[in-house]
Amino acid sequence: MTVLIDQEARYKAKAPSDIERYGNRLKTDNDYFIFPDPNLETIDKNLYYLLRQSKEIQFEQKYKYKPEYLSFDEYGTTAFWEILLYVNGVYSVEDFNLSTVIIPAKESIVFIMRDLFPEKPVSELQGVNW
Repeated sequence: MTVLIDQEARYKAKAPSDIERYGNRLKTDNDYFIFPDPNLETIDKNLYYLLRQSKEIQFEQKYKYKPEYLSFDEYGTTAFWEILLYVNGVYSVEDFNLSTVIIPAKESIVFIMRDLFPEKPVSELQGVNW
């Protein structure tokens, strides 16, 4: 079955594993915009846990510059492409051309996100005055 981008977008909006849902701390006073927090402290603290729960595979050229494709093929969602870059020490999509790639287990990613990124109610988010 082909997954269309609107189906992926709807899934990602509701996905408990979307990293952007767990970092939001800022919102505008009119509640129209909520911004993700760029803080990667939790992932950084658990980097060795993620690496220990990983497998290393040969990098296929079809994923060159396309970590979101690898994320979709490995996890069934594009939500983890940033984590793939991070655990492989890649700082830009343009550098995503490796000989081997480290793939953390989905269960380990969900574990650290569930326990260490509690979702905050909108009422507890910090306001931004515009």
